Amino acid sequence: MTESRSVSGPREDGDVPAFWRALGLPGLIDVHVHFMPPRLMSAVWEYFDEPGPLIGHEWPIRYRLPEDERIALLRGFGVRAFTSLLYPHRPGMAEALNTWAADFAARVPECVPTGTLYPEPGAAAYVRRALDAGTRVFKVHLQVGGFDPRAAELDEAWGVLAEAGAAVIVHAGSGPVANGFTGPGPFGDVLARHPRLAAVIAHLGAPEFAGFFDLADRYERVHLDTTMAFTRFAGGLGSFPAGLLPRLRDLGLAGRVLLGTDFPNIPYPYAHQLEALADLGFGDDWLRAVCWDGPAGLLGPPGA
Repeated sequence: MTESRSVSGPREDGDVPAFWRALGLPGLIDVHVHFMPPRLMSAVWEYFDEPGPLIGHEWPIRYRLPEDERIALLRGFGVRAFTSLLYPHRPGMAEALNTWAADFAARVPECVPTGTLYPEPGAAAYVRRALDAGTRVFKVHLQVGGFDPRAAELDEAWGVLAEAGAAVIVHAGSGPVANGFTGPGPFGDVLARHPRLAAVIAHLGAPEFAGFFDLADRYERVHLDTTMAFTRFAGGLGSFPAGLLPRLRDLGLAGRVLLGTDFPNIPYPYAHQLEALADLGFGDDWLRAVCWDGPAGLLGPPGA
């Protein structure tokens, strides 16, 4: 199932460029990175300072830095493309967030234009406007948003996204804390109605790994991202079942497992995510697929 690897994972952030160069890659593509308007980013960090019901335990943020310093760090790591994932927690926020994200991507060329949506009247219309403006990836967080992805107000929007081929990164797993809309069931119902939706299940679907892997087997455009998986900080996301490792390897080689990190909201060095993936021992081809080929295939190559 595993194979010998020739490239070791980086132990420190300064080692990250040597890691991707040893793989023969031009850099990294990270599909799960957060940039938000400063006030919203500060509010998120304050929530992490005093863990509320969506976190439940201590979660120190490693890269709590000004925006320009965070961008510079990613560039220094060799991240050639990344997202600016952001999400509303109430009606009336999404379109303004989409406007901010479009402006951010316009001034940060490495950023893949990113948007979001919420179950509210007009969701399909502002999703269309965002797509027309160049947005290529959307973020949906069922825990923070606290909504049912099957809501009638979202059905047309899901259809618009499926038709456009835009990627949708969805936090649908129940880690770190479940609600009535997490788990593979509710979002699985969305995929049953919109089987061409290019969904990326965040955190490999933790902790309902098997159920989300089943969705990836059933729907050819479902992907999974590696965010926080196999790191030393479980974060309430659960342990990955050993029995799923062969499927993880196969999906990765097929371009369906994508590098994600949760930068900057992680409690360990950026390098540790890459080290944890290399330590799986799946081989260099798998790492190349996860760190570049798969993300580029879904989002387009950097600069596209």
